[in-house]
Amino acid sequence: MRWRYLVKVVGALTLFLAAAMLLPLAVGLYYRDASVRPLLLSIGVTLAGGLALYLTCRDCRAALVTQREGMAVVALSWTVIGFFGALPFYFEGCLPTFTDAFFESISGFTTTGSSVLTDIEAVSRGLLFWRSLIQWLGGMGIIVLSIAILPFLGVGGMQLYKAEVPSPVPDKLQPRIRDTAMILWKVYAGITAAQVLLLGLGGMSLYDAVCHAFTTMPTGGFATRNASIAYYDSAYIDGVIVCFMFLAGINFSLHYQFLRGRTLAFWKDAECRFFFGAVVLLTAVVSFDLWGSVYASLAQALRYGAFQVMSIITTTGFATADYEQWPAMSQLILLLCMLLGASAGSTGGGMKCLRVMLGFKYCYRELFALVHPRAVTHVKLGGKAVPEDVMRSVMGFLALYVGLFGVCSVLLAGLGVDVVTAFSAVAAALGNIGPGFGGVGPVDNFAGIPCLGKWLLIWCMLLGRLEIFTVVILLVPEFWRK
Repeated sequence: MRWRYLVKVVGALTLFLAAAMLLPLAVGLYYRDASVRPLLLSIGVTLAGGLALYLTCRDCRAALVTQREGMAVVALSWTVIGFFGALPFYFEGCLPTFTDAFFESISGFTTTGSSVLTDIEAVSRGLLFWRSLIQWLGGMGIIVLSIAILPFLGVGGMQLYKAEVPSPVPDKLQPRIRDTAMILWKVYAGITAAQVLLLGLGGMSLYDAVCHAFTTMPTGGFATRNASIAYYDSAYIDGVIVCFMFLAGINFSLHYQFLRGRTLAFWKDAECRFFFGAVVLLTAVVSFDLWGSVYASLAQALRYGAFQVMSIITTTGFATADYEQWPAMSQLILLLCMLLGASAGSTGGGMKCLRVMLGFKYCYRELFALVHPRAVTHVKLGGKAVPEDVMRSVMGFLALYVGLFGVCSVLLAGLGVDVVTAFSAVAAALGNIGPGFGGVGPVDNFAGIPCLGKWLLIWCMLLGRLEIFTVVILLVPEFWRK
């Protein structure tokens, strides 16, 4: 393990983070709010830390990054960036402890959207903009962004990309990984700009439109109002955000193919069809369950049912209704949506539709083998056989996901958290969703979780964002051996 090279990369990313803080600083200066001083302090500390890390190892050259080094640098980078990203929250004093500030920062960068802020509207605009910006940066991945702009990563970029991009099988759109990263970011930025425009047409201020677009595309869910999207009480705004949450939940390589003229790219993709079908089916079931029991008209039931289903299945976490007051069946469906998640290659979290599809197909193959023990069968996706190493990775991921979910839920309950809150808080953190049920429901937050519980959930958020393997592998002794 070449530690000097790892320190150099982390230092470069920290310097980039210091530069990114200039944007919320400009917002704070424009509104003349309380964020200017804490942001200036944060920029100074982050700049000093980044320079110290980078300059001490600037002479280190790496022609090739191994897979182990790629995983290590991604996990370390997200931890270090989460630390420096917490400084503005801590210096402004809107959060009482550094644990809370670090929780908010990691929740932002991992696009989880779980918050410990009890009064969002009391926070300065500059800091709320920073809160939205870190979700936007974390959405496609700050590592992918660095590959697009930092040439010294060079040929080793693919190892970082595999460790960062949330997909079992990363899509390499161009021969050079740097070109792939740039394409993904152009698509990401273009869709974000379109959402800002459409939200503005709906009467939302430019500031709020930018902040909410910055947290929709990464499926983050941080809002600028205590009531989240329910504050606007607008069917138009709800509809726009539902559409863009759906776009954010689709594999971004399909957006690129569509823009290149392949109009049937979405329909030809088996996972995209599965995701679309799941959204339509679950929305229909929830809406009919709400019709008459919660909302008098089918239109209202469809409006609120579709928004909550889309928000949870894409792991965005916006809310327009208190779904804890809904019938038990609708609540259970939303809980299942937390586990399912969006498409692989999207900014969403959860297990991902692709893995769930392959898991079902694998189970069917095993049942088929019991009936026809001599038959030679393969798991197929889109008419092509899935390699056994991919299937092994998928089944290992699903096993780890369920196992860690159970262990972390028990640990959180052991800290005095009630069963429903512990269960849903871990589901929300591990799936990068945001709100859960019980004490962390859509009208509550995570401020009441014990300090040790917050650190456990921070770890869960990192596990979910980095697809479990990248973090868990660091705990395996063989990983550190030569």
